[in-house]
Formats: sequence, C-alpha cells, structure tokens
Amino acid sequence: MSPLSKKLLSIYGWYGTAAILVAYFLVSFGFAGDLVIYQVLNLTGSAALAIIGFLKKAWQPAVLEVAWAAIAMASLIWLLIR
Repeated sequence: MSPLSKKLLSIYGWYGTAAILVAYFLVSFGFAGDLVIYQVLNLTGSAALAIIGFLKKAWQPAVLEVAWAAIAMASLIWLLIR
C-alpha cells in the first residue's frame, strides 16, 4: 500500500471516530433535534471504522461497526419514509 493510501485510510478512520463522537455528543446533550443528521453521522462514521477494522483484520470491532451501520441505515430509511 502506498504512503498516500495509508494516509487517506488514516484520515478516513479519524473521520469515522469523529463522526460517531459528534453524533453521541449531539444526542447526549439534546442537540440532535434533526435525527437524520444523527443517523447520517452514525452511518458514515461506523462504515468508515468497519472498513478500517476489516483492513486491519480487527474482526470484533469491524463486526460491531457493521451492525452499528446497519442499524443507522434502517433507522435513516425509517425516518425518511414516515
């Protein structure tokens, strides 16, 4: 893997971490009035961390993040169609 690819994956992983933390902050302190934004942050953040987990062969966190992303996706679809 090239140094640029490693750098981009690192940035992607840090985005995932930040997105999930921001979503958690928003909901914990009552700022997640728009649940769509909350679920988008959860979906994109967990998807990023799942990819990083699979690439690093860290199976347990990768599976957790896939489940987190699936729940966020289902919730997002539910919010958008109701």
